[in-house]
Amino acid sequence: MTEPANINTFQSFWAVIVHVISLFYGLFFVFAGFNLMISGYDSAKREKAKYWLGNVILMILFVQASFLIYDLIIELSSLLTAGVINIVDPNFFLMTIDNGINVGLQLSLLIPYIGVLITTIILLGLRYLFAVVGVVLFPFAIFFYFIPPLRSYGKLILNFLMVIIFVPFFSAVILFGASALLQIPIFANFKIVLTIIAFVSVDLMMIFLIIFAIIKAAFSVLNSDVGRGVKKAIKYLV
Repeated sequence: MTEPANINTFQSFWAVIVHVISLFYGLFFVFAGFNLMISGYDSAKREKAKYWLGNVILMILFVQASFLIYDLIIELSSLLTAGVINIVDPNFFLMTIDNGINVGLQLSLLIPYIGVLITTIILLGLRYLFAVVGVVLFPFAIFFYFIPPLRSYGKLILNFLMVIIFVPFFSAVILFGASALLQIPIFANFKIVLTIIAFVSVDLMMIFLIIFAIIKAAFSVLNSDVGRGVKKAIKYLV
């Protein structure tokens, strides 16, 4: 959970993606310069051309630095997660013999507890894989974001990647909150139940955040100029 995703494995793929994207830089500069030239005394067109030129410059800078930016974001998420996990009581994750109620519950709920842990490990493993592969998608996200008609698609990818990267931090917060409840006597007698609920909450939170990010971005895409154009075309064909 606290280990940062090792994105160096996909650095060569990232380099290929950035090289392909860089082929469009010259075209965008020509387009922006041409619009600036033909704007004449039309201030609105001139400002639009300048805005486009600024977007192109920012896009180039961020795309070229996307590997470093992505790595920094992952490191930040890892540090935040580690900071929270370090203040969680280590005994929270262990089967302890502290009172009769806990011992009985631990024996009866051992199999469900193991099942929940396995599910959490699988989800975190998939999250780690997506976070590693995300370094290849990150340049596309930046590229799309700075092109107004494709901005919604850039947001879609960015939202998904940010959720994938910061899911461990939110999971650590849930675990810390559950472990803090053990300080209350009434919860101390039901430690295994609280632990299972905490890990189930982590699993549901991971699934919910990913689905929410995708649905939110999908609605954004449908409400974009491209999305409206597609809906009009479908409506016309139907």
